[in-house]
Amino acid sequence: MKPKLQTTFTPKPGDIDRKWWVVDASGVPLGRLASKVAFLLRGKHKPTFAPHFDGGDFVIVINSAEIGVTGKKEQSKRYYRHSGFPGGLSELSLAELRSSNPERIIESAVKGMLPKNRIGRKMIGRLKPYPGIEHPHTSQRPEALVFSDVRQVVS
Repeated sequence: MKPKLQTTFTPKPGDIDRKWWVVDASGVPLGRLASKVAFLLRGKHKPTFAPHFDGGDFVIVINSAEIGVTGKKEQSKRYYRHSGFPGGLSELSLAELRSSNPERIIESAVKGMLPKNRIGRKMIGRLKPYPGIEHPHTSQRPEALVFSDVRQVVS
């Protein structure tokens, strides 16, 4: 009798079932939120997960301006970008970035937790951060994701 071989499941593009999630970021620590969002964007919560396949969900992050950080990170954490020209390095503190472009705080934290290749660049496109509670994705009927295991940061 021949032994039955176990075949590895490889997801196909037709196997994708993308859901929409909405996450409230007010008071949640930045790293904890970013790791949960990256987990959803990669699709690791699905039984069809494969590391070489992009099968993750869409994630809407509301209240990104009210993200929580601990310690002195508000003044000491720096965000850098370069224009590409000599001497074109500019830096902002977390407080300055929160006042000017709070979506970039969450985008950069989540982007650092995704793969550094074309699949990761595709995944970050499904992240939709908004500074307030309003978002234009109500027609997609997103499900609310509540963090029961994450402590709130008291500001």
